[in-house]
Amino acid sequence: MTMLYSLLFKLIFTRFDPENVHHFVAGCLKVGSKLGLTKLFRLRDSQVRKVDAFGLKFSGPFGLAAGFDKNGELIEPLADLGFSHIEVGTVTAIAQPGNEKPRLFRLTQDRALINRMGFNNHGASALAARLTKLRATKKSLPIIGVNIGKSKITPIEDAVTDYETSAKLLAPLADYLAVNVSSPNTPGLRSLQDVESLEPILKAVLKQSGSKPVLVKIAPDLANDDIVAIAELAMSLGLAGVIATNTTISRTGLKTNASKIEEMGAGGLSGVPVRERSIAVLKLLNRVIAGRIAIISVGGVETTADVAERLKRGATLVQGYTGFIYQGPFWARKINRELAL
Repeated sequence: MTMLYSLLFKLIFTRFDPENVHHFVAGCLKVGSKLGLTKLFRLRDSQVRKVDAFGLKFSGPFGLAAGFDKNGELIEPLADLGFSHIEVGTVTAIAQPGNEKPRLFRLTQDRALINRMGFNNHGASALAARLTKLRATKKSLPIIGVNIGKSKITPIEDAVTDYETSAKLLAPLADYLAVNVSSPNTPGLRSLQDVESLEPILKAVLKQSGSKPVLVKIAPDLANDDIVAIAELAMSLGLAGVIATNTTISRTGLKTNASKIEEMGAGGLSGVPVRERSIAVLKLLNRVIAGRIAIISVGGVETTADVAERLKRGATLVQGYTGFIYQGPFWARKINRELAL
């Protein structure tokens, strides 16, 4: 089936705009879920390696990173496909359309994507309403993380209030919150990774989180000293963990023609080219954190061997996104089954 998807991807999907294909696939998942077809992808519990992390019981170590399901519309079908947790978002306090299109590009030679989506989402209130309705069904659900970011129109100096607003609305409905200060596609956002700017944001989110775990997501482009400083801040504040890493602004070592990359323009690069730096950041965090809080490793994850390596190097959980685009709907199921062997 993976080979069939690869053929479909190469012959059909690559002919169309990536964002349009995403919407088409999302529509298929919704229909498949309503018809009960996505449940055919499920594995037996005995075929999945379970994980206990920051007070939550995960059905497996492998989840879907933020960015695929921005508005929490695909949680059930994505869980059917084998993801132990779905991190929805990034969501902002104020609904926003994101950046101008085109804003999503494939680098098929590199098995990578460049995106400058700009946190397009329906807003924290809309997501809260959707999650309230979903929770009311009393269905068995995966772990639901909610990734929150700053609204574009909110000035940097008001970022604390913006994050606090989202946290207040969404913490009661999420299993955990992830604070995103590392996307390269919102002007000035990455400046919030400076510990002096980050500390009041994390304190505000923690205040609104109640007993829900809070994690912070960081960029791969940070200097090692800054990564250490954020890890130490996370531990001192009592955060549940660090998610490492987001997309990179680097274009080093790509196989795709340089003129094509320049034509695509600015944005965050994800996929296989991020793997090396993501592993380096994981190793650094593991030395600093030493098991005191969780590490969710993401970036360049595509194979079962990638997931196994991250777990071996100290990751509590592993996430992927770009690999899903290139590997197709059986991706998580395959990884779970092979990890259990």
